[in-house]
Amino acid sequence: MAESLPEVGAVVIGRNEGARLRRCLASVAELAGRVVYVDSASTDGSVDAARELGASVVMLDMCLPFTAARARSEGFVHLVTLAPMLDYVMFIDGDCVVESAWLGSAATFLDSHPDFAVVCGRRRELSPGSSRYNALADREWSTPIGEAAACGGDAMMRCTALRAVGGFNASIVAGEEPELCHRLRAAGWRIMRLDAPMTIHDAAMTRLGQWWLRAVRSGFGYAQAWNLTRSTGSGGALYGRELARAFFWAALLPLGSMLLSLLVDPSFLVTWPIAVGAQYLRLAQRDGWHAAALATIGKYAELVGAARYFVGDLRGSTRGTIFYK
Repeated sequence: MAESLPEVGAVVIGRNEGARLRRCLASVAELAGRVVYVDSASTDGSVDAARELGASVVMLDMCLPFTAARARSEGFVHLVTLAPMLDYVMFIDGDCVVESAWLGSAATFLDSHPDFAVVCGRRRELSPGSSRYNALADREWSTPIGEAAACGGDAMMRCTALRAVGGFNASIVAGEEPELCHRLRAAGWRIMRLDAPMTIHDAAMTRLGQWWLRAVRSGFGYAQAWNLTRSTGSGGALYGRELARAFFWAALLPLGSMLLSLLVDPSFLVTWPIAVGAQYLRLAQRDGWHAAALATIGKYAELVGAARYFVGDLRGSTRGTIFYK
């Protein structure tokens, strides 16, 4: 059994994770010095399960929109109130299990590298072979090793650095980790991705609709993070390329083809399907037919999410447009 780490706390967030939450909490309960579970109005007994496993529970106010960023933010505040002397906090999604050696490896790295605020490792999918959507998610987790610009939802962070920059921005719907890392790097901190097993994720995506909503949420997050960071003057705005790609493939190309077909020649209408087909074939040769199809369709989902954000922003409110889970 791995040794308990009193200097490390954990914040687990979730909503209706069921058995996945029990596995998550069990993976950190005996390792972390203090565990906080933040619940977003679960109806499956998650709160009782967390308490049974020894976690301190924070139940989010239902009158405010649920976001992962808000859950992490309130969880961290509660954690350092309970244990103000903690050095590090491990943030974990409730559908993940922490690898047994990770907390010790991550804490050791931060101990020996005082200029780093965040360390993350390898996340892998529990059942990549059970659906093509899970397989695609597993591929997404295979990110470059070494110093990084940002981390994902599972990561260990230095408490002093997190407090110094004000923690997570609770209003961000998606992409809250890159936005936080953007501020940390602006303050002189660094982020590392180690070649070490960190967490096992259980996406449980079996339907196209699940994947589509995930892509819409990503588009919303791209737009929000871009808008929040475009005027900071620190390393450039986040997700500019992602937004540009979604706008080009899902808006500019089809609308431009239609407009040219009306104003110049009807033959311009085929520009859109030809370009999309060529892009699909290029991606298929590299990633496979199914992954290429999802990547192609995904640009339309991302544009839908980005449009929801910008329309809400023009109206003066984006809150409540898309909820966490």
